[in-house]
Amino acid sequence: MSVNLSVPAGVHRRYNPLTREWVLVSPHRMERPWQGQAERLPQQELPHYDPQCYLCPGNQRAGGERNPDYSGTYVFDNDFSALLPRAAPAHEGPRAMSALLVHHPERGVCRVVCYSPRHDQTMAQLSRPQIRQVVDTWTQQYYELGSLPFVSYVQIFENKGEMMGASNPHPHGQIWANESLPSEVAKEHLAQNEYLLEAESCLLCDYLAQELHLGERVVIENEGFVALVPFWAVWPFETLVLGKRHTPSLLHLAESERDGLADILKRLTTRYDRLFGISFPYSMGLHQQPTDGGDHRTWHMHAHFYPPLLRSATVRKFLVGYEMLAQPQRDLTPEAAAMRLREMPDDAD
Repeated sequence: MSVNLSVPAGVHRRYNPLTREWVLVSPHRMERPWQGQAERLPQQELPHYDPQCYLCPGNQRAGGERNPDYSGTYVFDNDFSALLPRAAPAHEGPRAMSALLVHHPERGVCRVVCYSPRHDQTMAQLSRPQIRQVVDTWTQQYYELGSLPFVSYVQIFENKGEMMGASNPHPHGQIWANESLPSEVAKEHLAQNEYLLEAESCLLCDYLAQELHLGERVVIENEGFVALVPFWAVWPFETLVLGKRHTPSLLHLAESERDGLADILKRLTTRYDRLFGISFPYSMGLHQQPTDGGDHRTWHMHAHFYPPLLRSATVRKFLVGYEMLAQPQRDLTPEAAAMRLREMPDDAD
């Protein structure tokens, strides 16, 4: 049976096999005049050290603790954690007030990962060895938190820039370790498991093979990793980072693959910054196998980048109206977005 791999023309919907959801694509809307909100440009010049920053070395944090004089990555428990490790009292266990009113206690741990002691550096400005240290720290934290008896999933993520709600420009990310699978992870968990049962292969391995064959949505690649704009992307310059080898988690990466992940993160974030000539905002997160002790070999570790910018450094995409009430919609096609990102240089070009 032949498969049509050509890009559809005109208004159409695209299917996301990882979440089993659809996105509406309307390419002709890129021609409409824009009279919407223009964001103010964030402060571009930052000092190496900010005495008022609660993440800089030696400074006092909001919770009262003082940071050590760290020189590499630095990890600490979030002073205002959304999750707490203590168990709920017995009377607060799983309860259904009715068939429609159900609640469940949730335990967990929230940590902050400072990437560098330098207040003025982002992922794109760190060296590859520095980013490799971040990757190693993520790996160690994934193992440590995932080993806790009540943790089923470890979510590593970063919110970069005021536009994405980052409260501090100091280069940092977060790790939230949950007792249960978060909703977005649960969708991917189900999709990957059922695909293995139906196709007897890995969903993302098969998907990556098709993208590498076509090439039109691939942005950059090295020996171990690929960064591409997914066929089903919702955000204008959304990207997906995938390993070429099937690895369920950071713990399964070889030393050379950790170097490869650091390299792809460096090059991708550099291209983002050069797209509109600013420090590009985004939310980024690693998705990898749960840590509940189950057999999760179906999982293929990957990273999502969700940047909000659409037309320029000051024009962003909003998910409102139809997108909140019906389904996501995009104007710029994933193929056009990938071409724009491919055109941007990085220090490996």
